[in-house]
Amino acid sequence: MTDASSICDVPGLTVGHHTDSRRPTGCTVVLCPQGATAGVDVRGAAPGTRETDLLAPDNTVNQVHGLLLTGGSAFGLDAAGGVMRWLAERGHGFAVGPARVPIVPAAVLFDLWLGDPAVTPDAASGYAACEAASREAPTEGSVGAGTGATLGKLRGITHAMKGGVGTASVTVGGVTVGALVVVNAIGDIIDPASGQLIAGARGDDGRPLGMLQAMLRGELPAVTLSGTATTLGIVATDASLDKADAKKLAQMAHDGLARTINPVHTVSDGDVIFSLATGTNRERGDLRLLGPLAAEVIARAVLRAVRAATGLPGLPASTELAG
Repeated sequence: MTDASSICDVPGLTVGHHTDSRRPTGCTVVLCPQGATAGVDVRGAAPGTRETDLLAPDNTVNQVHGLLLTGGSAFGLDAAGGVMRWLAERGHGFAVGPARVPIVPAAVLFDLWLGDPAVTPDAASGYAACEAASREAPTEGSVGAGTGATLGKLRGITHAMKGGVGTASVTVGGVTVGALVVVNAIGDIIDPASGQLIAGARGDDGRPLGMLQAMLRGELPAVTLSGTATTLGIVATDASLDKADAKKLAQMAHDGLARTINPVHTVSDGDVIFSLATGTNRERGDLRLLGPLAAEVIARAVLRAVRAATGLPGLPASTELAG
């Protein structure tokens, strides 16, 4: 039976995608209009982000109203303006005198080598993603921010495979933890339960090579442009956390990437994980439980993203090479 769990199992969250029909790109938004405590941990050496400094525990703003993950490299950060406008039109945001300013941190991935690089997510894209947002489990695979996502780029884009968006959740002891991940990694994808190579850099026969083993045999990685790969994630819980604990939750969630992506957090990746704590179950969160659960749902979401992806010409999906 297909696992229907998703980040939307955390009460108070909705998810929406916008997929651009002109080329493989798009954006994905997670909305928490009533506000949620948030944190972030950036591990990749080539990130593209917006409004992450305010998430530091010692800074003033305590809650965010949405998070945006988007294609288009740094150009895609424009889409956050559309998310802000959508929220502001409905009266959501941080009160500053007579105004309300929606807080929408964002992170981007590089997909500009697919189609016309002048086509990138913009404010209209972000607004459209909000219009599409719902409590239903979001579509996975090559949609939204995952539309142009690729993986396994250590031999160059000509030997890469298709990435995408995935989501998952678990509920333990009355606390729910969910994740949404966009896999655009430079590394291979490994199922940690079996050690099976799911997708990654392809050999000359067109099938996943196992890049770490190839490097150990002496095959050197291709020269890649910095910042051309990134895995973006959001981990969310209905438990109550302060900003310091939210940051720690984001840090612990990165273990899920390390279990499923090899190599990860490279000089060419801009890996970022955000965290959200809605506090809707009013229980004070215990990181001894939440941290391991966060890593687990991140790992599950990575695998689901890759298995749900749809291939493009020259970029096969894992399902096309199965068997």
